[in-house]
Amino acid sequence: MKIDLPGLQMLVSAIELKSLSKAAEHENLVTSAASKRISELERQLGAVLLTRHGRGVEPTPAGIALYHRAKSILRSVELAQSCVAEFGPGGMPRIRLAANRSAIAQYLALTLSRYFAERPDAQVDLQERYSYDIPRLVHEGDADLGIYHALSPAPGVHSVPYRRDRVGLVVPLDHPLAQRAEIELEEAVEYPFVGYFPRHSFEAFLSLAERSLSHPLKVRIEVSNYEARCQMIREGIGIGIMPEQIAASYVAAHGLRIVHLRDAWAFRQFYLCTRALEELEPPIIEFMQHVLTFDPEQTHAAQDGLQ
Repeated sequence: MKIDLPGLQMLVSAIELKSLSKAAEHENLVTSAASKRISELERQLGAVLLTRHGRGVEPTPAGIALYHRAKSILRSVELAQSCVAEFGPGGMPRIRLAANRSAIAQYLALTLSRYFAERPDAQVDLQERYSYDIPRLVHEGDADLGIYHALSPAPGVHSVPYRRDRVGLVVPLDHPLAQRAEIELEEAVEYPFVGYFPRHSFEAFLSLAERSLSHPLKVRIEVSNYEARCQMIREGIGIGIMPEQIAASYVAAHGLRIVHLRDAWAFRQFYLCTRALEELEPPIIEFMQHVLTFDPEQTHAAQDGLQ
């Protein structure tokens, strides 16, 4: 005997809503199609499941018994679908990686390219998130791995050091600070800024840097996109703070210069975090090891040697 799952779902909705028309609307069907599903289910089982009256529908004793079984069946199907959804089309685990914008822009393109070259059937769901939120996503099981930067490892997850970067001051070539090799941010405090700061909000950034500043920065506008920020800096709207490796991709084209910042907070530590290792599938552990050990600089050096 084959029992139709859409018929079971319609029965559950009709009993819970006490109306076939409301159940049809809930399941995005016309009422006649909903009625046909119930009639076909009754035909398959050889029993009347619903009685219809002017106020709606009521389950028969057989309908009530099937209702409780149907709820369990539909929940089991939902769990089965969720289980399979964790795997990609090739049957390999779907690796959920949460990373902040800086890590994605600086490190992950070449790292993922090499990984997919070695594992063409692999699938990685990359989520861009703020650093402060990434450990929570991993801890709660919404991501398998996370890459974030912080002053120290986040609690509640297993974190290992990943990379270090440095943020610098981006200024136009004709700016008074353009001839300086490095400064402390305090020396630029009187100039207007094009914002989007380390820690992703001006208020959070100030909590990090305010001890070294005589007064808050003057922020004219905040722009998250790196290239758009550089365009605004070029037009004289303000100067900006950006990861130096990312800024290096734009400064020549936009007539800008990077001035190193000596402030301690300008050096950032990135971490890769997971839940307990024993909870991870072997392909996820393999991917984690690839991310930790892959060195883009060596790859670039090897490519340069072939040219």
